[in-house]
Amino acid sequence: MATPKMLMLSVTFAYTGLMLCFWSGVYGTALGRTKNWSIGSEDAKSLVGLHGIVIGAGEIVGGLSFGIFGKRLARFGRHYPVILGFIVHIGACVIAFVNLPFKSVLVDTDDAAYIDPSNPYLAIFGSFLLGLGDACYNTQIFSIIGSVFKENSAAGFAIFKFAQSGLSAAAFFYSTEIELPYQLLILVILNVLGTSTFCYVELQTRKDQQPLPLGAETPATYIEDNSCGIIASNSNTFDDQTPVVEKA
Repeated sequence: MATPKMLMLSVTFAYTGLMLCFWSGVYGTALGRTKNWSIGSEDAKSLVGLHGIVIGAGEIVGGLSFGIFGKRLARFGRHYPVILGFIVHIGACVIAFVNLPFKSVLVDTDDAAYIDPSNPYLAIFGSFLLGLGDACYNTQIFSIIGSVFKENSAAGFAIFKFAQSGLSAAAFFYSTEIELPYQLLILVILNVLGTSTFCYVELQTRKDQQPLPLGAETPATYIEDNSCGIIASNSNTFDDQTPVVEKA
């Protein structure tokens, strides 16, 4: 947990915990407590169930997309799907800010939002964006833990769930006390930080894993149990022409 890469990834883990609280508890609650809908307040409660369905649809679309095109995306880096998730979640936060009353997370309210009356179709589109963005982050987190910490992946996943669950619990605690704009501000700040740290770790990892060019000297740290310290010649290479080390 004290390694630099895990400490930086912990910021991303913490963000997923806050967002887990937001899409699973806060956003649906705000939909149900908003009375100033263009469709009428009688149908407001039905939006809560529809929100859950559309969240699942967003998760499925994101999961299938990264599952089918995962190998192709891996060539370019895991940071691109995370940047997509960043953009999608920022869009969802903007929708929540302009379309829902500020007090809707606390009490039933007839207050008007910036969009008056509130648009239910835009609100449900925000639900889809929340699910899609969540899939972007979680699929790439699983991938980077399995890659960077492949020799100790169990501990890596344990730290991920610890940070995610801890911040989710904290978010549920304060979500009943502060209004929607302040909750969105916390989300956006941690979104920027978490995305930045993930991208840094991913780019640094890709840099560290680049194969040695043909003819380059092998660093001492790459020599495997070779008491003579003899480095193989360029004729002994793998298919990708990465220099190998022969044992004495």
